Amino acid sequence: MPWSGDTFPWATFIENVSGGFALGVLMVFVVDVWPPHRYLRPFLGVGLLGGYTTFSTYMLESRQLLVDGQLVTAFAYLGGSLLAGLTAVWVGISSARLVALGSRRRRQRRRQAMQPTADTSTTQVRNP
Repeated sequence: MPWSGDTFPWATFIENVSGGFALGVLMVFVVDVWPPHRYLRPFLGVGLLGGYTTFSTYMLESRQLLVDGQLVTAFAYLGGSLLAGLTAVWVGISSARLVALGSRRRRQRRRQAMQPTADTSTTQVRNP
């Protein structure tokens, strides 16, 4: 989605918001679900998702909108990206926690189904 400089920069907006969502999901799995690995969080969070999202383009596009006198669009872009990004992170965290919780519950049910149960019908009680 090319940006001409006189409209709202949707491509960067969508890219950064989706990156925020992915970061929320990733951090739940890296911190709460997967076994700890020292370099996994910086590699995936900063490296992979830092390369996917683009703060520099966000700032350059905001500056260009301000220089062109499009104050309303510039501030809508600046504030909207921040609010939408934080909301996307929250939705990503909430979604990942629901998925992780459901996965834990399924594993617990499987373990309980595999455990032998005590059969009380064959046990006799002696009277003294």
